[in-house]
Amino acid sequence: MPTRPRRRGRLGEGIVSPGRNGKPARPGPLSGTTVAGRRSRRYVQSRPHAPRGRECPVKENSGGGPTDIIWEITYACPLRCTHCYSESGRRPSRHLKGERLLELTDALIALRPRNVVLAGGEPLVVNGVLDIARRFTDAGVRTALYTSGWNVDRAKAEAILTTFQRVAVSLDGTTPEVHNRIRGRDRSFDRAMNALRFLDEASRELTAQGVAHGTFGIDCSVMRGNLDQLDEFCTRIAPLLPAMRTLVFGLTVPGGLASREEFAEHELLDDEQVARLTSRERTRHLRSLAPAGLSVMVDDNMRLLMRPDDIAANGVPPVLQVEPDGDVRAMSSYLGTVANVLRDAPEVIWERVAARCADPFVVEALGGVRTMRDWAAAARRLDQRFGTPADRARIAARTATDLPARLPARP
Repeated sequence: MPTRPRRRGRLGEGIVSPGRNGKPARPGPLSGTTVAGRRSRRYVQSRPHAPRGRECPVKENSGGGPTDIIWEITYACPLRCTHCYSESGRRPSRHLKGERLLELTDALIALRPRNVVLAGGEPLVVNGVLDIARRFTDAGVRTALYTSGWNVDRAKAEAILTTFQRVAVSLDGTTPEVHNRIRGRDRSFDRAMNALRFLDEASRELTAQGVAHGTFGIDCSVMRGNLDQLDEFCTRIAPLLPAMRTLVFGLTVPGGLASREEFAEHELLDDEQVARLTSRERTRHLRSLAPAGLSVMVDDNMRLLMRPDDIAANGVPPVLQVEPDGDVRAMSSYLGTVANVLRDAPEVIWERVAARCADPFVVEALGGVRTMRDWAAAARRLDQRFGTPADRARIAARTATDLPARLPARP
């Protein structure tokens, strides 16, 4: 049956993914898609520029703080991912130790978030990371872990599942060639798959014993280099992991190393590929291939763009992006810290976050984004403007060798 051709428009326009029961979601000023029944911020119906100088309020939870905190607890990492937004493994780790680590944990708890994500870098290289997660849980905060799986054995898999409510293992290919190329280390595919098998085994055993535990899943960063393997995640990888509950295909967006001009040209999906990936037909197809009981989601990650006019109209999302030592970035995908959780009062943090989002330079840079390449160019401008001297030196040292070598086309 012929389909109506898509109107080419601005980045994020005219793309509707399925809502609950496969029904399309109703577009709105912030949401043009609902992915697997959860609301995804879609930056649509936006004007080219937000009003300059308009004050941007910060949405707050009922307790007056962030609903979600993403804590990049370390920049140490055994991998050298070609698209890493934090450039982990290529910079000082900056993670705190001992009492200072506990002090920062307690400062984050004092903000009364509902959820905390421990990311990095590789969080599992931080001594005491499980104790930190339990400290959050004891305070009533739900926790999630994002890991490469590099150093997960059977015992650690069980400890992780009985500590975190949700665990995501990064897997960016269904073959060693593709995953290792993207992740920058030999054997990274084997280690990720071993971690997933250990988590699956531990999950089934804990369930049989009646022990409460979290869920685990795969998080795949989608780019041109693995776009043709998405079906195989559902047909080859997922059946090996019967206890797995989620399979998330997240669009790689231009932040950190993924904002480089060369990466944007060779690896970021173009706008037509984005439209196909996030279409309800594509999501429905992927779900049809997956084992029963597995939740398959496609996340466009457009919320990370942070369009100025949407923020001016709806407020800054109540998500706090925290670096290892407590520094706070105002915008998750772009360099530039504005405060420190250990040093500054919550109201000061929020004021500075809102001020950065309303900065005329930010409004001008992001307000005109129409395509993925536009977005990448805007990200580079923001990083140069608001990054520290160390950040700019690191950017200057980036080379094309960080790009993954191209694989031959499949027959």
